[in-house]
Amino acid sequence: MDEFRRAYAGLCAAPQEPVLRRLRARGAAPGRARLDLAAQSLSLETCGALGRLLPGAAPFTEVALGDCGLSEEGVTLLLHGLCSNTTVKLLDLKGNNLRAMGAEALGKLLRQNRSIRSLILEWNNLGMWEEGFSSFCQGLGANSFLQRLDLRSNQINHQGAGELAMALKQNASLQELDLRWNNIGLLGGRALLNCLHSNKTLKRLELAGNNVPSDILKAVEQAMNHNQDRQTILSETQNRASILSKEVLSLKDEKTKQFLDLMNTIDKQREEIARSDRMSAARVSQLQEALNEQHSIMNSLKAKLQMTEAALALSEQKVHNLGELLNAVRQEQTSMAECHLKELQQQKQEGADREAKLFRDLSAAGEKNLLLRNQVDELEKKNKIQQDQLFQVKQDLTNTTAELKLRAMQAEERLETEKRRFKQSLEDLESLRVKEVNHLTQHMEASEHSMQERIQKLEAIRIALEEQQRLEHLEEKLRLMTESRDEAQNCCLKQKQMVAEAQAKASQLSLHADGLRRRLEELQQDLNSKEEEKVTEVNKVKVELQEQIGHLQAERTAQDGLREKIAALERQLKALSNSHREAMLDKEGEISVLLEKLRMKEADISRMREEEAQRASFLQNAIMAYVQGSPLGTHSSRK
Repeated sequence: MDEFRRAYAGLCAAPQEPVLRRLRARGAAPGRARLDLAAQSLSLETCGALGRLLPGAAPFTEVALGDCGLSEEGVTLLLHGLCSNTTVKLLDLKGNNLRAMGAEALGKLLRQNRSIRSLILEWNNLGMWEEGFSSFCQGLGANSFLQRLDLRSNQINHQGAGELAMALKQNASLQELDLRWNNIGLLGGRALLNCLHSNKTLKRLELAGNNVPSDILKAVEQAMNHNQDRQTILSETQNRASILSKEVLSLKDEKTKQFLDLMNTIDKQREEIARSDRMSAARVSQLQEALNEQHSIMNSLKAKLQMTEAALALSEQKVHNLGELLNAVRQEQTSMAECHLKELQQQKQEGADREAKLFRDLSAAGEKNLLLRNQVDELEKKNKIQQDQLFQVKQDLTNTTAELKLRAMQAEERLETEKRRFKQSLEDLESLRVKEVNHLTQHMEASEHSMQERIQKLEAIRIALEEQQRLEHLEEKLRLMTESRDEAQNCCLKQKQMVAEAQAKASQLSLHADGLRRRLEELQQDLNSKEEEKVTEVNKVKVELQEQIGHLQAERTAQDGLREKIAALERQLKALSNSHREAMLDKEGEISVLLEKLRMKEADISRMREEEAQRASFLQNAIMAYVQGSPLGTHSSRK
């Protein structure tokens, strides 16, 4: 951290003293690496220096820049430096009033950075800039490393929620998204709910304070619970798969070790057999050499005997007997040599038969091992298929329940709107009718009152005129009175027509109200029928779910049976390995017995050689004694 502070001081012409104090305090304080510059007013020069120092491996994993009053250019420089950073895991930019350029820089950061796991953007009003927020959402869709995103109080409307929904359909790493205190509304809530059908990684979505209906919030909560269940099931299946793979690898290692040990023992046995063959061949060659030496000795003796035939004429019978004895000895030696050769060939044949039998046992064990591996692979495939079917059934169940709830809510909303509209129209028509009748009655009363007043006035005028000009204006007054009477009669007729028209309108309105009442009753009947259909459908779905649950339970029992079979096969495999080991031990005992027999045969051969050597020496001594005891030998010695 001291090197980072010195580099910052070197890059800035006028470094900010609060930033230096924070860096100095951070370097002296123990604990995790964190760059905390929150509530510090950072200048553009400081932002540029930090942007040049942040690429690569920075000496901290968290950057807190909340409430720093960053400008558009400063945010762009900072985020450009973070694009190639490889150590920062958390970035806090809350309360900086980011605008269009900041949103675009954030989108570029999300597209290029591969280390940030948590991003806090609270109180920034990003939703007010549609193009910038669109680029931010595109970067979020292209990101595959971010896990937590905080967008509280960012003035996000339903259009921004639609952009976020499109990004969430593409994103596969985000697990927590906080959208509280925005302006998402009904349309935005529906868009986010629809995107959750394709997003299976989001486990927490906060939508409080967005004017989102409670049914959508419940559906979102159900989708989140479903994603959490799916994640737990995936983690459990991955753990089980890893455990099974480890067990399979351990079994493979054990089998390979056993196979290698078996091959090593077979190689050792082969080497011992070859060594014993070489030793027996050497011994046979030695015996053959001894026999050849004996043959050469016999030939020399024959030559000596032929040379001394004249001197041994008297002892021909003895020599003939000695020759017969020699032939008997030769026959015995050849018969013994043949017996030894037959025994050696028989031992070789037995060793070859045992080696072939061991190879056959080894191949049978390898085939059984392959069959067991194939069975394990098939069982794993069946298990995966059944898990996929179970997940598909659960997803179909959640989809059908959500669709039924949405249909029921839509039907109830339509019914409520129709009821309110019909009630409002009836009230409006009734009020209009009452107002028109009241107006007509008031107009009639006013006209009658005015006519009466006018008649009274006319009568008073007539009386005055009769008193003043009774004779002069009588005809003119009569004429005026007749004209006013005609006018009053016409007005009365018009008013009667208006009353009749109002009564006709009132009758029409009553008929229309009756039709609306009938329509309302029909809608109520349709609603009841739909509710009955909904109940029947729900019952059918429940029955189907119970059947599917029964099937799943049967499949689970079948899986348990398969697991028991796998365990039985593993026990059989262990028993086979134990029997194979015992057979190997038996073979090793037999090989030791054969080696002991071979040593005994070698001792017998050495003993026979010694006896043959003794016999030859005895024969040679007897011949020499006979030659020396003959008269020819004595004569030659006298000379």
